Amino acid sequence: MNFTNIIDRIKLPFRKEKEFYLALYNILGFYPHKIDLYKNALMHSSVRHKGKNGRQENNERLEFLGDAILDAVVGDIVYKHFKGKREGFLTNTRSKLVQRATLGKLAEQLGVNQLILSAGNTHSHNSYMGGNAFEALVGAAYLDRGYDAIMDFMQNRILGKYIDLDKTAKKEVNFKSKLLEWTQKNRVKLEYKLVEQSVDKENDSPMFEYKVQIEGVDCGVGKGYSKKESQQKASKETLQLLRKQPKHVDKIFAAKSDRTKMEEMPIMEVIPDVKQDDSPFINTEETQKNTAQTPEKIQNNHETEVTADKKHVSAEDFDLSDISLKKKTREEIIAEAEAAAFANG
Repeated sequence: MNFTNIIDRIKLPFRKEKEFYLALYNILGFYPHKIDLYKNALMHSSVRHKGKNGRQENNERLEFLGDAILDAVVGDIVYKHFKGKREGFLTNTRSKLVQRATLGKLAEQLGVNQLILSAGNTHSHNSYMGGNAFEALVGAAYLDRGYDAIMDFMQNRILGKYIDLDKTAKKEVNFKSKLLEWTQKNRVKLEYKLVEQSVDKENDSPMFEYKVQIEGVDCGVGKGYSKKESQQKASKETLQLLRKQPKHVDKIFAAKSDRTKMEEMPIMEVIPDVKQDDSPFINTEETQKNTAQTPEKIQNNHETEVTADKKHVSAEDFDLSDISLKKKTREEIIAEAEAAAFANG
């Protein structure tokens, strides 16, 4: 324990929030001086808190700063530890140390999660909350105690106790597999879209550029000498984007919500009219011709039908000589009747 910590330890019993001071000491290895910075670092954006200036306060700004400081400190450590290693190896090793999953585990093991102040209604996909708070704490500690304090914290308390630097460097990170695992757990659609296929002008090697889309939302882009390499780079960029930009994650889940609503929506077919005629098709024009007839046509049709019926009657049924077509007068009819009466009389 250095001289500064000894003085801070003596002051601890007189602090109003000595439990909070002690908890931060157990995490960082030193006592905070500007306690408000650490309170802010542990305040999630779901908490509607206004500061002295009347503005909303949360840990997002400190998280941004802490992310940059972590990259610098870890890059410094990796550069000095792995002498002679190339840029690609150093970059991959640093990425493994500062990725969301690593910081989330550190936050859980150090007890950071228990100190986070949130509204309690955060979504399940905000599982990076602990890692973000860890970054915010680093930002607060940097403003409070400087770069050297962060270097001492990472070297002696993190890499010396929780992370084996050499083993971490040897472990291969499959970013595409990690992204696929995340999308499957959250049941969101993941697609890799080929943006461009070209040729490297220097050595005429094929080049591939892929873009990641999650629920149709554009994410990371990667370019490489193979499909696998370009998709790995695009996956890595996507994971970094999701970790650093919660609003982008919200956009993805909003798109998922819209898609699931459309899939669950019933298909409305037109309901058949009960008055519709289900009879076979009839030529409308011919029907109209047959039905639109005048009374004269109806009479003519009737006479035609009678004549047609007579064609089917045999000649033996009627003696045509008995049928007189001559029209008799009234006097002729009376004379015939009188003659018949006298004959019978």
